[in-house]
Amino acid sequence: MASFVIEGGHRLCGEIRPQGAKNEVLQIICATLLTAEEVVVNNIPDILDVNNLIQLMRDMGVIVKKLGVDTYSFQASQVDMGYLESDEFLKKCSSLRGSVMLLGPMLARFGKAMISKPGGDKIGRRRLDTHFVGMQTLGAQFSYNDKRGVYEISAKELHGKYMLLDEASVTGTANIVMAAVLAKGTTTIYNAACEPYLQQLCKMLNAMGARISGIASNLLTIEGVETLNGTNHTILPDMIEVGSFIGMAAMTKSEITIKNVSYENLGIIPESFRRLGIKLEQRGDDIFVPSQEHYEIESFIDGSIMTIADAPWPGLTPDLLSVLLVVATQAKGSVLIHQKMFESRLFFVDKLIDMGAQIILCDPHRAVVIGHDHNFTLRGGNMTSPDIRAGIALLIAAMSADGISRIHNIEQIDRGYQDIEGRLNAIGARITRI
Repeated sequence: MASFVIEGGHRLCGEIRPQGAKNEVLQIICATLLTAEEVVVNNIPDILDVNNLIQLMRDMGVIVKKLGVDTYSFQASQVDMGYLESDEFLKKCSSLRGSVMLLGPMLARFGKAMISKPGGDKIGRRRLDTHFVGMQTLGAQFSYNDKRGVYEISAKELHGKYMLLDEASVTGTANIVMAAVLAKGTTTIYNAACEPYLQQLCKMLNAMGARISGIASNLLTIEGVETLNGTNHTILPDMIEVGSFIGMAAMTKSEITIKNVSYENLGIIPESFRRLGIKLEQRGDDIFVPSQEHYEIESFIDGSIMTIADAPWPGLTPDLLSVLLVVATQAKGSVLIHQKMFESRLFFVDKLIDMGAQIILCDPHRAVVIGHDHNFTLRGGNMTSPDIRAGIALLIAAMSADGISRIHNIEQIDRGYQDIEGRLNAIGARITRI
């Protein structure tokens, strides 16, 4: 198990570029199964979850070529259907959360799929109901093999239907869209997720010959087609990394420029940091964060305490709440952080409390943060990363802390952040991997 040793108290200075978006690329790679033609994908991040999915595609018989530093081609012309029923395949799926999005493409193109319960972060329950109900609505039959712990899905033919999703699940919507593009007739999905990454998936599928309308809304209409073609697609910058870098700058009183952020796809993220009093400027497609000795949390117009909560797009992504929470520990004022979606995602705050943060964990979903206004510096600590986003929040805390900190289980951070210590050390951080 690898660890980070962080020497806190160093200011950052310079430029940093966000990697390609993890949450988009997992969908895009799975979508390459929908055609026998070559699909080229650019700006793929070199992170554990993505590399594991790429290797899984190779194991499935997909021809994968590395064309550049961050460019790959995928050609699913010779998929090994026997391997898709093997214990080895199912074991790999169980350790990779993104593998659930193989279900839609496999069902649409090959008429059957098998999948074990996917793994991933320990952040609470992540239901698959939306995925399964959507597939059943299109005509798939499900059975659960209790002996193997495997879901077996089959369909002689998928037929378009109207469906109202019980939740605006991003991966659930993506899976249903990928199944519906090759279904007979028209599929209408209401309460669909509309995140930029899902918009990107729909745009890529349309470039491949799909007929999807309503993109960027929560009402998608998909007219099924017979086959899809190859295409060339570029992944958006990772909005979670952009937010993480803003938080790092504020906590370490640093001046940095975040390059090529695709500002129009950040939604409410910049404004959420401004609510904590953090100054940032849009400069073309870059974000400039000036050095600030102090930042003050806003209150609502009626004077009540500021509440920051996650919500489906265009609301605030839950993946940034951990970062906003740690940033609030050094603000002036108080804020209620309300994590609605995952009931275990705030449990990392006990590590911040050990470092000297003033946080009241009200229940598994809510925490009140009383900011130190940089009058009290967090103490270095010894901690373990429970998930990707808590891991980066703890890293931000350690970079601002007084003394040496150690973060264990950093494989969780590696799942979502490419060469994070190398990129941060290049602009002034002191992080050593052990």
